[in-house]
Amino acid sequence: MTQTPPPSPPTPDDHTVIRHWTYRPRSVGLARAELRKTLADWGLSALEDTATLILSELLTNAQRHAHVPGRHIETRFTRLPAPTGIRLEVHDASPHHPQLRTTAAPDACEGRGLPLVNLLATDWGVTPRNGPGKLIWAEYVATSPSDAKGRPA
Repeated sequence: MTQTPPPSPPTPDDHTVIRHWTYRPRSVGLARAELRKTLADWGLSALEDTATLILSELLTNAQRHAHVPGRHIETRFTRLPAPTGIRLEVHDASPHHPQLRTTAAPDACEGRGLPLVNLLATDWGVTPRNGPGKLIWAEYVATSPSDAKGRPA
């Protein structure tokens, strides 16, 4: 997890998809489907498995621990320049920052999400945002040129 601010937020002319979600478990699956569609449109289907897992963990964490009545969750998917990758953001209105646990009990149902993000993402962090709450971001960059080509259709 990075302790420094992330790169500058994307500008409107960048490749960015912004969506709003309710605090319902169904929203996680809908957001994953939107991410898969976005990656396919950008020719980045090879990033799909890891990127959707990262998004699932970040969004589930916000759903479970950052609910603020009357507010929603926002996701942003931004295509990164070479080397090819994606930036995933989850915005919520809660001021409470997630805590990276170093271990989870073997029979625990929680506590593995952020360690997975920490393992899979190229970089990630939590930063303040304009307005209430925070944004949790993760970047996942292709590890080889073949990752960036996507899967054959």
